[in-house]
Amino acid sequence: VQLQAFGGGLVQAGGSLRLSCAASGRTFSRYAVGWFRQVPGKEREFVAVIGWSGSSTYYSDSVKGRFAISRDNAKNTVYLQMNSLKTEDTAVYYCAAGSSYSYKSADFPSWGQGTLVTVSS
Repeated sequence: VQLQAFGGGLVQAGGSLRLSCAASGRTFSRYAVGWFRQVPGKEREFVAVIGWSGSSTYYSDSVKGRFAISRDNAKNTVYLQMNSLKTEDTAVYYCAAGSSYSYKSADFPSWGQGTLVTVSS
């Protein structure tokens, strides 16, 4: 499956953004999809994951209560709604797909190209 993440941009602290991850391939609905983020010079960090049906979700402690992951399998798209953004949320955000419902990046073989989110103070 091929993925494309978009929706990043510049937003002030306290604001909101919605990222989208569009996938190609008829089997997209069989995959778990995760969002990860990375700041230059740091390791890639898990953000959220959603199971194939959308009924299971899991978040990192740093975004829990502020971010919401969802999916529309009819549109082959996964979303990450980001609210109450903080300057420390600034990063390149990647979506990834895999057969495992996991928070580990190594469990996701397919990755999108990343979209930059910048949160200003």
